Amino acid sequence: MQLKPNAYRLNETVKGVETMTRFALAVLALASGVYTYLGVRGLLDGSATFVFFAAIIYSAAVSVAIYAFWSFMLRFVPLVTSGVQRAGLFATMAVGCLMIMAMSSWLNAAALAGSAATEQHMAVTLQGYAEDLDQAHANALAAQSLLPDVQRAAERFSGLAADERESGALTGTTGSGSVVQLLTQMGTQMNQLAATITSSRDEVALQFEQGSARLATMRELVSTPGSIEPRLDGFQAEAVQLTAVIAALQQTGVAASVKRASADLSAGFIAPVADGQIGDLANRQNQVMETVRTSVATQSAALTTAADEILATPAVEQRRFVPLSSAEAVLRYWQDFIPSWAGAISIDLLPVVLVLVLMIVNDAMRRESESLEEAENITAAEMLRAMALYRQMEAAGVVVPQAPPAERTEPETVPEAPMEPLAPAAASHTDPADGADATVTPIDSAQRKRGDGPARV
Repeated sequence: MQLKPNAYRLNETVKGVETMTRFALAVLALASGVYTYLGVRGLLDGSATFVFFAAIIYSAAVSVAIYAFWSFMLRFVPLVTSGVQRAGLFATMAVGCLMIMAMSSWLNAAALAGSAATEQHMAVTLQGYAEDLDQAHANALAAQSLLPDVQRAAERFSGLAADERESGALTGTTGSGSVVQLLTQMGTQMNQLAATITSSRDEVALQFEQGSARLATMRELVSTPGSIEPRLDGFQAEAVQLTAVIAALQQTGVAASVKRASADLSAGFIAPVADGQIGDLANRQNQVMETVRTSVATQSAALTTAADEILATPAVEQRRFVPLSSAEAVLRYWQDFIPSWAGAISIDLLPVVLVLVLMIVNDAMRRESESLEEAENITAAEMLRAMALYRQMEAAGVVVPQAPPAERTEPETVPEAPMEPLAPAAASHTDPADGADATVTPIDSAQRKRGDGPARV
């Protein structure tokens, strides 16, 4: 069996896969058009009929453009051999790839990962709302840290009042006098401030529970399977309610109220008149009340400083949920969906590989054809037909000129023989026994010498 040249086999293989190449290109263009339709449908607004026909027309245009562009590239790039012209085609192909990605690939990615990207947007927003709720709850409870100090001050004033009443620990005289009255007043004010802080705890807990319930509902909407549009609407409604809860939590904090109350302890201090009638009891009462005034001022300054630290904590900024379309979500969270982007782009740009393969194969065929001689391209069938034709020509009496020898050392000199007179036509017939060819019949007109005119009748 005679092996065919490699260039011939490559050419036959290229012809064999041409139908498959066209079919693959048509399937890729159709697939890109389908996913483009799905992506465009989520972006258009209007009636169902308008959205359907608009998406169909756009996706059909994309499919035709992709098929036509890659058909041109598959036809022309492998045939161009000049470096400058091939570079120009490559630049054109790069521009075409960018245009295809701009009009189709991102829509394909939106169709492939649009729902997942929207869920990603909801999950990120949910995490932000959870952080806001925790921060608002912490700010609201920050005033609770002042409660032990206030309770301790109230207990101290109440204890001093009891000691003074029972044993005269401060003035040396038992009974209820001006000092007892002042200490009891300070203890009462501190107990009222502690009650204010304690009562806010229940309200903060209730609002935090409501916010946690909203967050739980939002988590269910993110993770529940199904269509993304109704879940997105429900998520947005819950986000509005949660924003109201966070704002209410920030208003529930009593740090500002504690600061005002502690400032009033010092600024609004009113000491009673000493009522001692025995000896220097009035002087001792005045000294004790001045000491109480100094203690109240110190306690007020400490509570004011602690309240200022709480109030210095940054307030929670109001967060607003902005719904995104599937295409916008894919573009914003593209790093989380790189596999989907790769698949969407590969559908449109896979023919680049086919173009490069055909270009390499055509270059290989050209190199192999240049290195082969003409005879190596002749098949056995062609040679058999040529030999049969040669035999037919010999049988028909056609004289085939023989090619001269390739090399001749010296030219041969043949002496000219004298021309004999021509015999009549009838005498030209010879006997077959003489060895001459009996099939050749001389023609009289061929026996005239060169330069004679036409025969006259």
